[in-house]
Amino acid sequence: MPYSFDPFPVLTTDRLVLRQLTPADTEDMFSLRSNPELMKYIPRPLAQSSNDALVLIEQMNQRTQEQKSIIWGISLREDPALLGFIGFVNLYPEHFRAEVGYMLHGNFHRKGIIREALNQVIRYGFETMHLHTIEAITDPENIASAAVLTQYGFQQEGYFRENRFFNGKFISQINWTLFRSAFLKTTNQE
Repeated sequence: MPYSFDPFPVLTTDRLVLRQLTPADTEDMFSLRSNPELMKYIPRPLAQSSNDALVLIEQMNQRTQEQKSIIWGISLREDPALLGFIGFVNLYPEHFRAEVGYMLHGNFHRKGIIREALNQVIRYGFETMHLHTIEAITDPENIASAAVLTQYGFQQEGYFRENRFFNGKFISQINWTLFRSAFLKTTNQE
């Protein structure tokens, strides 16, 4: 089931614009991906330079063109600066399934921004992409992310103890799932 992300779908909320990442976001992306505190639950190497951040933006956009993922930059309506990003980091069209992921600058934590953005992305996934299931993978210590996911009805499907090796240590993960039918019931759309 191919998706069409051309033109790139811009999503909006009362406070936010979810838009395509551009080279103008390089320094903000570097600020996010080079911050050890923000990256502590994301098993990926820290960005070492602005060029690393630019390459990441280019890779994210290339994966969107290839219909392997779709990532939105998160900005406030009144300010185009990149606060973070959210999207379907992996698409499995043959299974009508996608994996959601997100990251937000620390200055904007606990302001409901990820909740607001996630609501739009989930709706886009179920209503426009006609997904059956959206999954998420979190670090067991990432309590804030677990709280956001459970608010939207994600259910813990599995706890995988020390199943990945990153930075010289084994790490665990929790897999979460949200079914379209469950989301529609909670939003009274069925």
